[in-house]
Amino acid sequence: MSKTALKKKLQKLNKEKLIEHILDLYEKNSSVQEFYKFYLNPANEKLLAEKYKRLIRKEFNVENPMRSTEKFSVAKRAISDFKNLQPSPEYLADVMLYLPESACELTALFGDFSEQFYNGTFNNYKAALVFLKKNNLLDDFKDRAEQCVKWSEYCGYGFADDMREIFYEYYH
Repeated sequence: MSKTALKKKLQKLNKEKLIEHILDLYEKNSSVQEFYKFYLNPANEKLLAEKYKRLIRKEFNVENPMRSTEKFSVAKRAISDFKNLQPSPEYLADVMLYLPESACELTALFGDFSEQFYNGTFNNYKAALVFLKKNNLLDDFKDRAEQCVKWSEYCGYGFADDMREIFYEYYH
């Protein structure tokens, strides 16, 4: 069903029926619950950002690398889920940069990873920098972005060069 068709259907409902549908959705869908919890209390933004950062950290577990799964798809899904809640750009940037930070820290502490791992880290780092620039947040996150470059210094596959190059592209 298209968005337009859904809109037409919903416009035919009276207020009580519409509220009933929303409550039914809320009861049956945890992502809808999370959306409304945030929508009704945006002060929870920091706590939600921390929740999604924990999900990312679980994938790039520096504290216990044997439990690290290094699944970019899971970490990117955490970012996407957080983005769907429509947080402020500052908190979204925080979560977006946390993925490459965690991946860079993991490889800095525990040695070389695959080229695919480095490509995933670089792509997420670049996406975060693009977002930072678009939202005029580069200065606020410069130290963290630079730390990613430092952690990548001894990595293989040209990863360090790529990280340094993209950093200087955004931080002249």
